Amino acid sequence: MEWMVGFAPFAMVLGIIWIVQRGKLEEKKLAATAEATGEKAAQYASRVQELEDRVKVLERIVTDRGYDVATQIEALRDTVNVEQEGSGVPLTINDREKA
Repeated sequence: MEWMVGFAPFAMVLGIIWIVQRGKLEEKKLAATAEATGEKAAQYASRVQELEDRVKVLERIVTDRGYDVATQIEALRDTVNVEQEGSGVPLTINDREKA
């Protein structure tokens, strides 16, 4: 029984150290979770802003210029095709025009 009385202060110190370390670990976990959540929120906010800008453009197309949306979409598609394929006539010396 006497050994338990001598051991009790050491056990208490070990318990206190364990509790303090456990608290620090929990704080680190919370900080990491908060940082990850903040980054995700920033990414979502950025994406929402991009989508809002696109909706504004669509609203402006529909309301400012009437309902000629199909023609404008086709014009945009033509622009994309020209940019992708290149513009103008290819310069090939071997394929000359024959008179």
